[in-house]
Parts: sequence; structure tokens; C-alpha cells
Amino acid sequence: MQASERKPGRIRKAPENFLEPSFLQTLRKEGMNQGRRDFLRKAFLAATAAMGAPALAAAAEGDPDILNLPEWSKILGNPVAMRPYGMPSKYEANLVRRESPGLASVPQASVAFTPLQGMFGIITPSGLHFERHHQGWVDIDPARHRLMLNGLVKRPRVYTMDDLLRLPSVSRIHWLECGANGAMEWGNVAVPTVQYTHGMLSGSEFTGVLLSTLLDDAGFDREKAKYLLAEGADGSSMTRTIDIDRALDDAMVAYGMNGEMLRPENGYPLRLVVPGVQGVSWVKWLRRLEVGDQPYATKDEASHYVDLMPDGMMRQYTSIHEAKSVITSPSGGQLLMDKGYFNVTGLAWTGRGSIRKVDVSFDGGRNWRTARLENPILPKALTRFNIDWVWDGSPAILQSRAVDSTGYVQPTYTQLRAVRGSRSVYHNNAIQSWSIADSGEVSNVHV
Repeated sequence: MQASERKPGRIRKAPENFLEPSFLQTLRKEGMNQGRRDFLRKAFLAATAAMGAPALAAAAEGDPDILNLPEWSKILGNPVAMRPYGMPSKYEANLVRRESPGLASVPQASVAFTPLQGMFGIITPSGLHFERHHQGWVDIDPARHRLMLNGLVKRPRVYTMDDLLRLPSVSRIHWLECGANGAMEWGNVAVPTVQYTHGMLSGSEFTGVLLSTLLDDAGFDREKAKYLLAEGADGSSMTRTIDIDRALDDAMVAYGMNGEMLRPENGYPLRLVVPGVQGVSWVKWLRRLEVGDQPYATKDEASHYVDLMPDGMMRQYTSIHEAKSVITSPSGGQLLMDKGYFNVTGLAWTGRGSIRKVDVSFDGGRNWRTARLENPILPKALTRFNIDWVWDGSPAILQSRAVDSTGYVQPTYTQLRAVRGSRSVYHNNAIQSWSIADSGEVSNVHV
């Protein structure tokens, strides 16, 4: 495409090997204050002036899609419920979960990353929710599935799915992030797109029974109970220790996600939801909960999911995710079509409270502007942020920095590595940088 053919304020899809979608960010008219109206008006006037009136007229006259009715406006459409379960448009076929080749020795223990670059709002469609398994996923007959609650309780229980569906339920919006999200970025820039840097992250509405309800039903020992063991029914028998205070706060056993039953790859028919905590503790295909008085030090928390420190020691049970954010558009692998206005957008989240502020820099962290946080802003839920930007065609480095309700500020890589070193795997919450070249190409860099 020649420069004269480019349209201002567009993001073009990535090269074929990146498989990134192309989409135009639309402008919201509601709620814009006068200052922002002035900003947008000046940006669009500048872009229009650059094209010139003759060019605009020629473009309209030479575009058959605007001057003539397309064929789909002249025919009868498809019948209602032709597809009993709705599917995305065929034109969105590139927006899918993707694996990273060679990430695991067997596909059953691999990862499928969410395409954050094509997401809107804070809810991830169930079909695009990231996957991380240790022994592959299973599709369990709910009529045969059972949940046992034992240990330091007066009345050990075994629940069927019908039993759980009869109990008082809650629905809450939370994010779920793998502890290893961003693992390849600890030592160097390894991956090109936001799907691979941050794609082990999804946001959903979960429905189920609060853990506190089940613990009360079993009469747990409030004096001795300190921890909870959660065990899954998959081939790896995933088991994790959960602090009893966290279990009594907002954790739940969930059977629903985004208005329907869980998908098999997300733990159908029952999974644990522990808001703010790394995904491995959200045990899928949940079959047993045991109340105890000390950490269980299972195989998946004694040597795995531990933080390697600079002195060679390993920290255990560091499961909470600190405040984090990422710009999803423009992001690595995308291409800015031309100079002009862009809506820069991204996501912020924290395992402690809620997001209070997100700052965005366009010059690699030298100067910062405060972004708009879009409602709803919920505890331990993704928060969408947006900010206006007019690109003048010169190189730029885009960054976002989250601040949560505790006052915690997302660190730079220099700050994070000063404490954690560069040989770790888990809990990378450093500021992500996207470099924009004068050609408009966006790439992943460390600043």
C-alpha cells in the first residue's frame, strides 16, 4: 500500500506469520468532556487537511462499496437458529487461541494463549479463554462427578452436582492469570505479540457456591483450620494449598462461566475460583477439599510454581498477583497505517483490591499521562483503560503503568530485577514496552 492510499488513524493487520487481526477503534461520543472534544476535532481536522478535499472526493467516487448496494442487501438472509449454538463470523477466523511451539514436551501440558489484541471490554469469550493443563483436559459426566469435603470438619460431606446447584449461588467477575504469564520475558525479549507476552490472562463471570458456605455446612474447625487442600480429578491430580482466610473471603466452587456451564477445557463440571491468586490454584475438575492446620507442600508447590531469587533460594506460596497492566492496541506485530489519531487501549488488573489509576507514556517512561478507566471497576477484575493519542510519524515507545487501591505501583524491569533477578519464571508484572518505528511497525522491546 502506497502512503497516499493509507487512511489516518487505522491499524493494519500484522504480517501473515503474526496472524494478528485488523480493526478500527471507534470513538465514543458519550461522556466526552469539552477538552477531549477539542483534542479530537483538532486531530481529525489535521488528518483531513493532510488528505485534501480533492483526495476525499476521489476516494468516495471510486469506492463501489459506498456508491452501490452490496449483494447481501438484496437477498433474504439465513433462517433463525440455523446454528443452534452461535459461532463467530467467518471473517474473524484469525482471532483464536494459539499455542507456542516447543513450549512443553507434550501438548497435554502446553498452553493456548488468549488473543488479547482483539478483545474488547473486560470479559473474554469462553471459546477464547486461555488454556493451561498439566495432563490434558477431560470431559467429565456431571452425573458421576462428586466433591468431597473432609479433614478438620465435624460433618464430612460428599456433594453431587445436583446438591451444589441447590445451594445459594453467587456470580462474580474476576480475572484468571497463569503464574507463568510473561515467563519468556524475564531474561530477554522473546516473543513478538501481546497474545504471547500476556495471553495467559482472561476475564470471566463465574457462578457457583462460596467456599464459606460449604465450610459452614461441614462445620469446619474455626480454631484449628489454617489451610485448605484442593485436589483435581484430571490425570495429574493437581493439588494446591489455599490459605483459609482467602478461602473464607471470596473463593468459590464454580460450575458456571459467562452465563453457561464451564467448558470442559476450563474445568467442567466444577472448578475452584480463588480471586487474585495465580491460575494453578484455581484447581479444575475439583473433586476434593480437605481442611488442615498446615501447608500441604504438594509436588506442584514444593518444587514447581516457586520463585527463584537472585541468591539461588526459592520462595514458596507467593501466589498473589501484584498490580499489572498492558497496552493491547497498538501492540507488537501490528502496523499503524499512517499518522493521525489513535485510541490507545489496554487492560489493568491486581490481586489486591482494585485498579485506582493507569498512566501511559509515549516516550519510554519519561513523561506520563493518566488514562481513562472504563466502568465497571471491580475488585480483582480486569479494568479496561483508554487514552487519546495523535501519532506524528516519529518513533515512539508506548508503556502503561498500573496503580492499585493499596497504592502499589507497577514496577519497571529494572526495579523488578533488582529484587527478583532475571532467572525467575513466575509473577512477572514489569511494565511492558511497545516500540513504534517511523514505518508504523510495532515491536516488543525492553526499556
